[in-house]
Amino acid sequence: MSVEILIVDDNADIRNILNDLIIDAGYKTRLAANYNQALSEIDKKIPDVAILDVKLDKGDNDGIELLSHIKSKNKDVPVIMISGHANIEMAINSLKHGAFEFVEKPFDQTRLLNFISRAVENLNLKIQNKEYENRLFSSYELIGESKNIINIREQIEKISLTESRVLINGPSGSGKELIARKIHKNSKRNNKPFVILNGALLDIDKYELELFGEEKTNGSIAYGALEKANKGTLLIDQVSEIPLDIQSKILRVLTDQKFKRLNGNNDLNVDVRLICSSSKNLQKEIENGNFREDLFHRLNVFEINVKPLSERLSDIPLLIRYFSKKISESYNIRKLEIDENNSYILNHNWQGNVRELRNLIERIAILQPETSDKVSNIIKESLKIENLDRKIEENKLSIPLKEAREKFEKEYLSIQLKKFNGNISKTANFVGMERSALHRKLKVLGIKEFN
Repeated sequence: MSVEILIVDDNADIRNILNDLIIDAGYKTRLAANYNQALSEIDKKIPDVAILDVKLDKGDNDGIELLSHIKSKNKDVPVIMISGHANIEMAINSLKHGAFEFVEKPFDQTRLLNFISRAVENLNLKIQNKEYENRLFSSYELIGESKNIINIREQIEKISLTESRVLINGPSGSGKELIARKIHKNSKRNNKPFVILNGALLDIDKYELELFGEEKTNGSIAYGALEKANKGTLLIDQVSEIPLDIQSKILRVLTDQKFKRLNGNNDLNVDVRLICSSSKNLQKEIENGNFREDLFHRLNVFEINVKPLSERLSDIPLLIRYFSKKISESYNIRKLEIDENNSYILNHNWQGNVRELRNLIERIAILQPETSDKVSNIIKESLKIENLDRKIEENKLSIPLKEAREKFEKEYLSIQLKKFNGNISKTANFVGMERSALHRKLKVLGIKEFN
């Protein structure tokens, strides 16, 4: 990767020193002598790394404004702030706005080069991580044999052929983004952009800018998510977090099929398929006054509901097998051997859902344990269940034998029933009971059978 570094300083001598130093280190450079030049260079092409003087010709903190501008375009760009009028407050303010480092003038050249080297490493790592995530997402399948997952696969097949708006409900980490990507991949728009706008991660003041874009006073344009997704699909993740005033503007776009950029005068028509996802119950959000009912009905043309992993235990063995194979291939290591019936895994509540399970398997892959006992120890340590084990043991010791046996049987059979997706025959065969005897036992223990 050929790295290009933007140098912004109103002092020509410092600009030239930095330019020579950075070119000698093997990087490309672009130069700007004042605020407007810097703004023009940033809007022309976002740099890989930027070195900004805090105080330029526009005001005491115009370098901070440029820093914020870069971060609004690409939060991953490392920015090194420099100043000859440095104080602790200025340094803290720079770091708060996302600066990678703060350097005082006159600067030590070796130290500055070290910061630049680290900034480039940081950038490369983020790029690699994004590429890795994209490869995983593009290759991952929706794995599971539970009725919930089978139903979702059928829904994807049907709605991918339409242009309907889709609302995907489900807890964090359950695979909502993957479902949205599958809908896009199977649709007629599959060779067009798939853009994600995360409602939970945006600065409250940036929603409008990120969604609609902006026409700047210098004539440049910052494109918003709607234009970036033109002819393709826009996923608004965590749509429940979008402020009410922006919700009304989204509703207007859906009604009129057009919008204006910030500071723009002309209406822009855009052809975007909208998919939204939420971890919150939008009906309750409507009742609490946090979400517009009319927007909900516009978004909820087709609804997909993803159940938490704890309610579809039958999917866990398949997911373990699948992620073990995929992650082993990604890390180019021998195939992972993980016991699909590990009691720690089956008893865990999986608050982080499929993402938490994938992260666990990835951790095992990184550590590469040599024995099944070591794998089990990693699982136990990762799921932080040592204290839970102790608590369960203490509870067992404080109750009569009959009650302890009933509790164990209820917990054990409930898990096995979920693991086999409610199939009585498979559960009975696994636990070593006759079907009729299992039916009676479930009734005695008060365990509800499900279809």
